[in-house]
Amino acid sequence: MSKLKSIAELQALLSLAIEQTSFQEDPAELYQPISYILNLGGKRLRPALVLMATDIYGVDVEKALPQAIGIELFHNFTLMHDDIMDDAPLRRGKTTVHEKWGSNIAILSGDALFVKAYQSIVKVEAKHLPALTDLFNQTALEVCEGQQYDMNFETQDAVSMSAYLKMIKYKTAVLLACALQSGALIADASEQDQKHLYDFGIHIGLAFQLMDDILDVYGNQSEVGKQLAGDILCNKKTCLYIKAYEGANEEQLKVLDHYFAHQDFDAQEKISEVMKVYAELDVRSACRNMMDEHYNSAISHLNSVSVSDDRKSVLVQFAELLMERVS
Repeated sequence: MSKLKSIAELQALLSLAIEQTSFQEDPAELYQPISYILNLGGKRLRPALVLMATDIYGVDVEKALPQAIGIELFHNFTLMHDDIMDDAPLRRGKTTVHEKWGSNIAILSGDALFVKAYQSIVKVEAKHLPALTDLFNQTALEVCEGQQYDMNFETQDAVSMSAYLKMIKYKTAVLLACALQSGALIADASEQDQKHLYDFGIHIGLAFQLMDDILDVYGNQSEVGKQLAGDILCNKKTCLYIKAYEGANEEQLKVLDHYFAHQDFDAQEKISEVMKVYAELDVRSACRNMMDEHYNSAISHLNSVSVSDDRKSVLVQFAELLMERVS
């Protein structure tokens, strides 16, 4: 069986393949934004998962390269459209597509990018095509549903933890799960292994998003790379907020309702008062426990995959890489 490739080797392979992916030159306004967003970089972890899941079975990763590229193209399509909806000025430190070319072009280029993603996904052996397209279609719809749930939460007075977990599952975790199952499917893995790898992706994605919520408030700003407590300032209903709201007494509810009603407060005052409630209810520990539960579930599913432990080592490293900022 071939030597297992490292995450860095797979990322390098993907970066080269994406650089060599050519798009039509005309009309330039449609295709230049696609090349632009793809060249903004990123860690390429989602497409790397496709190759990791193929590699653990000793199958040549080149066999799954079109699907890995398709996952990366789809991910960037979602980023392009998310930036429009969020009116975000920057993506990875660079001007967003809609700021550079305008929203109409960004919408159309995003649509074209989705088609390009689909064209890449379906470049697979005929025997795998029905299952692979079903998986991708389901995932693409769930990602859209997750985005809609997230937007709905902005105007809802109360959000349950189960609703929040469903939103982050669809918005973040299902694409990781799809990438893993796609790679396993191409490698002719058993349906049971495919399911375990899919569930590994779901739980590690949930753990990652819960960690991100915690770090937004309690992380080191230089490591997190964004303003701390930005979620509080933007009135985002994260796991910390939901846990606090579920456990708050009357006085604490008044504080949360007051500061999450709108945004025209002194920033430091708002952060300080909300964090006092978070501390009183110890929501940081509660959310950390939820994160740990999902991380442990992810590892349990990975342990159940029917390949040797040494072949799973890169996926273990991937899980640790995602979670390392909270240690």
